[in-house]
Amino acid sequence: MKKPIYLDYAAATPMDPEVLTAMEPYFSKYFYNPSATYLAARKVRTDLEAARAKIAANLGAKHSEIIFIAGATEANNLAVAGVMSKFPEGELLLSAVEHESVMAPARSFKNHKILVPKQGVVDVQTLEKLVNDKTVLISVMMVNNELGTLQPIRQISLLIKKIRANRSKNGNSLPIYLHTDAAQAGNFYDLKASRLGVDLMSINGSKIYGPKQSGVLYVRAGTSLMPLIVGGGQEFGLRSGTENVAGAIGLATAFDIAQAQHAKENKRLTEIRDVFANLLQKRLLISVINHSLKHSAPHILNVRFPGQDNERLMMELDEAGVQVAVGSACSASSDEPSHVLSAIGLSRAEAQSSLRFSMGRQTRLEDISQTVDLLAQLAKG
Repeated sequence: MKKPIYLDYAAATPMDPEVLTAMEPYFSKYFYNPSATYLAARKVRTDLEAARAKIAANLGAKHSEIIFIAGATEANNLAVAGVMSKFPEGELLLSAVEHESVMAPARSFKNHKILVPKQGVVDVQTLEKLVNDKTVLISVMMVNNELGTLQPIRQISLLIKKIRANRSKNGNSLPIYLHTDAAQAGNFYDLKASRLGVDLMSINGSKIYGPKQSGVLYVRAGTSLMPLIVGGGQEFGLRSGTENVAGAIGLATAFDIAQAQHAKENKRLTEIRDVFANLLQKRLLISVINHSLKHSAPHILNVRFPGQDNERLMMELDEAGVQVAVGSACSASSDEPSHVLSAIGLSRAEAQSSLRFSMGRQTRLEDISQTVDLLAQLAKG
């Protein structure tokens, strides 16, 4: 194989050259602490706030609703633990296919899982039956990082609107909020907060061709949550510490690019993914796609190869120059099968014969064709 084929964009994306160019001055020339009061530092503060305003514009949000943090893991922790710590008497609902950065903080509070059917998409009627008078937060990720399944966030937000009205009528003053982890969504969907109807939304720079350890938590005005990191009161008191100015500038640039071309990239990768799926089904009769393409984002294909060991297959692909994943990169060191694949009903053996292929801006049809050819060779053993 002439060049490596990277098919793990759901784990990390290469930084866009335009993003790197935007960031570079803030590593050296404009290194100042934006909280300082002299002119050079105030210039850096102005640039930081311009980055915040750029992200706010793309989300259709207010400047004060954008909280810079260090990636989606921190954003998810702040959303979950921040709300639940503010309302300790409340309860949390989360889908059974959430990222571990939602699952882990949820374990510290009273929580209930929203079970999902075989295709991994939350059923809104099932969710509604789980809501009670103490439910204060519902967390459902917009696009699943292992299956690519697209969740009905807008429909869930309309349900919450109805629940709020009923609570107000019945004298229940406990709020109910909707959080979505949108880390995998920014390259392919419009993330206007008002259209989605969310109260909290996590965005990750490393998934949208921006810098690692950069991210945003959108917090709708009026949403109550406690900070996890306290100190100097930066980020409207919700995330203390000297701001990562270069990261914020890079994130704003990357998000601006991603949102500007999301429709075009969605269409392009949908076509490539569908060709990929068709080639797999024609060339490898043993392969099974673990999710519905109709209800999935265009960049992820999770495929089961019955009788194959996914780790062995992944290593053989790697040695041949194709980089894929057995599941979420965040849990790659675990020997346990993916909780996402288990949640949609796959057995341990089925989960451990599944690979995740995720595509991005540099993926071309010839990459897919070469990958399928290689898989066909490896499957013959």
